[in-house]
Amino acid sequence: MTKSPMTKSEQLLRIDDHDFTMRPAFGGPPIPVGVDVQVESLDTISEVDMDFTMTLYLRHYWKDERLSFPSTNNQSMTFDSRLAKKIWVPDMFFVHSKRSFIHDTTTDNVMLRVHPDGNVLYSLRITVTAMCNMDLSRFPLDTQTCSLEIESYAYTDDDLMLYWKKGNESLNTDERISLSQFLIQKFHTTTKLAFYSSTGWYNRLYIHFTLRRHVFFFLLQTYFPATLMVMLSWVSFWIDRRAVPARVPLGITTVLTMSTIITGVNASMPRVSYIKAVDIYLWVSFVFVFLSVIEYAAVNYLSTVQERKERKLRERLPCTCGIGNPDDMTCDPQISGYTTMDVNSTANYGTAGNYGMPENGGRQERMLAQVVLGDPQLTGQVKRPGYVNIWIDTHAIDKYSRVLFPGSYALFNIIYWSIYS
Repeated sequence: MTKSPMTKSEQLLRIDDHDFTMRPAFGGPPIPVGVDVQVESLDTISEVDMDFTMTLYLRHYWKDERLSFPSTNNQSMTFDSRLAKKIWVPDMFFVHSKRSFIHDTTTDNVMLRVHPDGNVLYSLRITVTAMCNMDLSRFPLDTQTCSLEIESYAYTDDDLMLYWKKGNESLNTDERISLSQFLIQKFHTTTKLAFYSSTGWYNRLYIHFTLRRHVFFFLLQTYFPATLMVMLSWVSFWIDRRAVPARVPLGITTVLTMSTIITGVNASMPRVSYIKAVDIYLWVSFVFVFLSVIEYAAVNYLSTVQERKERKLRERLPCTCGIGNPDDMTCDPQISGYTTMDVNSTANYGTAGNYGMPENGGRQERMLAQVVLGDPQLTGQVKRPGYVNIWIDTHAIDKYSRVLFPGSYALFNIIYWSIYS
């Protein structure tokens, strides 16, 4: 078998004189390995996959006396990934990572620096995609905290003591890091022990970062359109009840638009089993739009019922003067046998046939009919002849809806934004 010749640096480090498959000081106390991280970029945050992608510089510090070498000027030596494959290095991995890789353009982004006393710096440039458990119950008015966890794969705390080299100062971030949907509030580090029933206890390092979502995008794309659709549905309350081609398409259009907004929002979200804040707003808005359609159905139905009652009443009357100006409507008493009275005075003793609301500027319809008030079949206990003044207000539901719908929706918005803001 042939053996590749050793370089001068490998001869200086006595690579062949030691077994680098074993950790430094094997059989003795655990070897301390300090870690620091510089975050280069926070690339993506995905709510659908519930993960994040981060690019960072991961640096390890430890001492391996087997790599000490004589030096007159105490100057360190720097190597690339080729020497890193021939010596012992910590076997770090990212817990809960989905994908990770070491950058290799233009060469492997690995640096190994050895000092004369055996202190080693091992640095890698890594991009990792790791899991982030998000609570979306307040989406899109939420704040998320994600963690990147670093741990030794093979060495327990009896063999390797993993720690942050400078505490919280071991984590550095680029000031230019920014995300389109989130505001990065803070980074911080912690250290814990992780237990596995089969292998034991391991030191684990955590990088925590807190993200607050920018809400302005969702205000423009979701909340404002939904609010405008609800307000548009109120327009039908001011449209005449007889304008069926105007009111029905308006109601259907707003309902379909709200359905489209709800579908679009949920298409970009994970299928969680709980209700999100945006779901509450959109579905309450959908209910308001739907109720505006039901309101017109009620108005139309009650108007139809009222018209049927009027028709039956006219059929029972022996003489009908119609709807119009009461001053111009008279019936000849010699022909019909009825007497005429001032229409304004008939309301005082004809209240048994009054319906509707008092005159207050709203639109009202009045039907005047000459009846024989002495006939008990038509007038009951009233024994005087005259007019029965029948007030019919077919727009009462619309009038109340003009106030109740906006008032209720404004109250809902006050409660909603006070809770989630």
